[in-house]
Parts: sequence; structure tokens; C-alpha cells
Amino acid sequence: MKKIVAAGIQISVEPNNIPKNIEKCMEWYNKAVKEVKPDLIVFPETITTGFNPGMPVDQFYSLLPKNINDVLSHFVTMSSKTKSYCVVPTYQRGPKKNIIYNSAFIIGPKEGVIGVYSKTHPFPLERLSGGGWTTQGYDIPVFDTAFGKIGMIICYDGDFPELSRILAIKGASVIARPSALLRSYEIWEMTNMARAYDNHVYMVSVNAVGQDASKCYYFGHSMIVSPIAQKLALGRGAEEIIFA
Repeated sequence: MKKIVAAGIQISVEPNNIPKNIEKCMEWYNKAVKEVKPDLIVFPETITTGFNPGMPVDQFYSLLPKNINDVLSHFVTMSSKTKSYCVVPTYQRGPKKNIIYNSAFIIGPKEGVIGVYSKTHPFPLERLSGGGWTTQGYDIPVFDTAFGKIGMIICYDGDFPELSRILAIKGASVIARPSALLRSYEIWEMTNMARAYDNHVYMVSVNAVGQDASKCYYFGHSMIVSPIAQKLALGRGAEEIIFA
């Protein structure tokens, strides 16, 4: 793995206002590039809408764009312009009505959209099968970049050691963990440090702040953790950029 600068953009959303949230992401992307010149940028989970949509699944499905490129094209342009990679977490429509995936896309400056990971362990309240809105994914991909292989997990996925282990076995040296974690700072800290140390990888774990449509508030404290479980960067509970 080559030496890089990784950054987490810890920002809040305007619930379910996709155009406004994309515009805000672009503003903060520019800010991060000017301030820290990152090679890799990671945004929080479901950055285009917020985590809990606060509406029935059929209404939420209708809200999401028919073509995910309507969201991703903005990040593709910014990635190319700034010669940086970015992880863009967003809900996306599945192949059938009311099938919604909680996904994260990785985008490269030359490659464009490299690939996507869809959350394999939806949190109980978000699972479609439990009355929520998310359908789980099943693939566990690792992606090639100019600096090495990167894997992605999303929030609650980090509670399951086997998932990160598979990514490490497949060659990932960095795992991005976009999140909207509510439960406690202790769980957040423990799982990020454990997954890094378990697998000898860097964790770039970026948690949401502010509130979503359900009035849930997120505590931030994004962190970048080294393979020996050292916190190289730690955010607070407000909007900010962390980097290492």
C-alpha cells in the first residue's frame, strides 16, 4: 500500500432533500481538498437523505432517483477534477418496486464509478423484513485503487468480525466504514479499533451528525484507526473534516 492522506467529511443532512445534500457534499469536498489534499474521502452513511427516511417504503422508493448516476455524476466530476478517490454512501433503488439498498459507491479520478457495496447487515429497524425499508446485499467486494485495495462496510456491519475478515483475506489494506451510528460512543470506538487490529488494516470510519427525518440525532466522533488500533484522527460532535 502506498502512503496516502485519508479524510472523513463529517456533515449533517437536510432530511430527504437529495439535491440540497449533494450540493453540500460538493462544498465540503472542495473544502477538504483545499485544506488537506486528500487521496481518499469518505462521507457518512446515506449522505443524500439521512438514515431514517421517516416515511413508508413505497413513498421513499418513489423519492429516490430512477437512475443512480443522477447522484453519482456530481462526485465523478469532483473526483476527476481533484484527482482523489471518494466513498459515496446513498440509498439506491433495487430491481423491483420497494427494494432499496443501503449502498456505498467508490469513485476514482480516472476510473469513474469503480463499484458498489450494499449493506449486508441492515440494522433491525431498517430491515424491510422487519417493517423498515432496506433490503440486504450479499456481495462482499474489494476494489483496486492506485494506492492499494479497499473494502467497504456500512455502520452495523462493523459489529460482525467475519465481514471485515473476508475483506482483509481478499487483500484490503483500508476499510471504509460510513455510518449513522446511534447506540454509544463505546460501541463505535470498540468496533472500529477491533476491526482494525483484528485484520491489520486501516479503518476510515465516518459517522453522521445532526438529525434525520425521524428526529434521531447522531453523535459524530468519526475516526481513522491504524492497524495497531491507534486513533490517528478523531472528530467531535459537530460538522468537521478529519484526516490522517
